Amino acid sequence: MASAAASSSSSQTRYDVFLSFRGEDTRNNFTAHLYHALCQKGINTFIDDDKLERGQVISPALVAAIENSMFSIVVLSKNYAFSRWCLQELVKIVECMKSRRQRVVPIFYNVDPSDVRRQRGIFGEALAKHEENSENMERVQSWKDALTQVANLSGWDSRNK
Repeated sequence: MASAAASSSSSQTRYDVFLSFRGEDTRNNFTAHLYHALCQKGINTFIDDDKLERGQVISPALVAAIENSMFSIVVLSKNYAFSRWCLQELVKIVECMKSRRQRVVPIFYNVDPSDVRRQRGIFGEALAKHEENSENMERVQSWKDALTQVANLSGWDSRNK
């Protein structure tokens, strides 16, 4: 199977799964194992190869990968909400969940789902920091809404092994 990340330049590619995760938290451990397990089962999975251009808004290639996936798996880890990039991905994933009926599966990786849902603890800290540094409060509110919606979905809590 060809690497899904390597084929990310083709916006026409359809993926079974789009993986959303905070690289510094899970790229080289949990998410890497998840990605390889999905690929071994023949599941065409998009994973950001960390070479996509970073900026204020997510790239067209990433938007296309999200839009052209049947499922999104969102690995919510302790630093996920500190990343504007992750939060923008999440907003797009929630949009696709509503408009394209994409299925979304949250994985709460060593975080409490209710902290994500209610933006408490580390998630509250991250969003407060974004509010301090943001000129666009509507964007921050869209991030909060997306976190709440995803945390309300049935998912997997890694703390329950």
